[in-house]
Parts: sequence; C-alpha cells; structure tokens
Amino acid sequence: MTQEELKDRRPLASRNTKWAQGIARFLAERSVTPNQISQASMVMAALAGGAFWWAGHSEHTERIVMLLLAALFCQLRLLCNLFDGMVAVEGGKGAADGPFWNEFPDRAADLFIFAGVGAGVDMPELGWAAAALAILTAYVRELGHANGLPADFSGPMAKQHRMATITAAAIISVFEPLWSGRDDILIIALTIVALGSAITVIRRSWHIIQQLKARGRPPA
Repeated sequence: MTQEELKDRRPLASRNTKWAQGIARFLAERSVTPNQISQASMVMAALAGGAFWWAGHSEHTERIVMLLLAALFCQLRLLCNLFDGMVAVEGGKGAADGPFWNEFPDRAADLFIFAGVGAGVDMPELGWAAAALAILTAYVRELGHANGLPADFSGPMAKQHRMATITAAAIISVFEPLWSGRDDILIIALTIVALGSAITVIRRSWHIIQQLKARGRPPA
C-alpha cells in the first residue's frame, strides 16, 4: 500500500490496541486472506439482517435471542472490517483485487442490515431509505477521492456511527416489555441513521465543492 493510500485509510483508534494487533497478527500468520475476511463481513451483515427480520416476527425469549444475535453480528461485521485492513497492511497480505473487497462488502452490509431492520419492523421503506443513504455517504466519499481529494470519513453517520446506533437499538429493544413498546426503538434508530446519513452526504458534498473551488479551475 502506497503512502497516499495509507493517508486515505479510515482512522480507527482500535487499530492501535494490543488486542487488535494480536488478533491481526494471529490471522496474518495463518492462511486467512484479507479478502476472505472482507467476504466474511458480508456474511455477518446478512446474518444480522436476518436476525433483525426474525426478531420482528417472533415473541418473548425468541425475540430477545434474535435481537442479541443481531447486535452480535453487527459488531462481528465491524471486526471483520477492522481485521481485513490490518491483515492486508500490517500483515503484508494485500492482494491486487483488495480495493474491490475493501469497499464492496461494506455497501452490501449496509443494505443487508438496514433492509433487514426495516422488514422486521414492518417499515421496509424506512429500511431501504436508511440503506440507500448509508451507501450514498460512501459514494460521495469516493467521488471526492476520485477527484484527487483526501477521503472524507466525517460524520455524523459514518460507518462506525451507523453500527453503533443500530447495535445499541437492538440491545435496548430487549427491554421493550418494560414500557410495553414494540419496535419503537428500532424505528427511531432507523430514522436517526437515515437522517444522519443524509446530513453526512450533504456535509461531505459541501466539503468536496469547497475544496474543488479552492483548488481552482482545471487547465483546459
């Protein structure tokens, strides 16, 4: 990976922790490839989306179990996102097709998870809106990068923020019987993700426009 690519890498504090470095080193020393870890993140996201859907069509203990599994799979998706890059860069196992597998699974994961949540709470349109806007945040980031600008990972609803929001909602929803609720927390979380992603798209777009203007008109 070039210095330019390293500069455009998503900043993650967890990447510098001893536990993350130890696990990444363990994976790098095995036959596990970064692309396989990236592909596993899609599986985790699909399982999370399925668990959210199942939770919406179940009751009592079964619903609680599905919500907890959904939260777990969301976090496993993030761990896959963390370790694929660490194994590729720090472990020196990057592949020629790595850039594809670094980006595509993240977009599929947003779709699987938020569409699953929307289907589970019987508001598929909200789930698809959250998924579409989440994907659009990445599109705008890559649009700026394609125009020679630094990758913009700003929020308020970047990937880690989306996963934190929906994971927290899944865990809090376990306690919904205490206030006789049903799906309220997940619906609120989907709305926050959708609105936050829309704000993120606007913010990143504004950054691109301002930087392009500051750079000046390209030569004819």
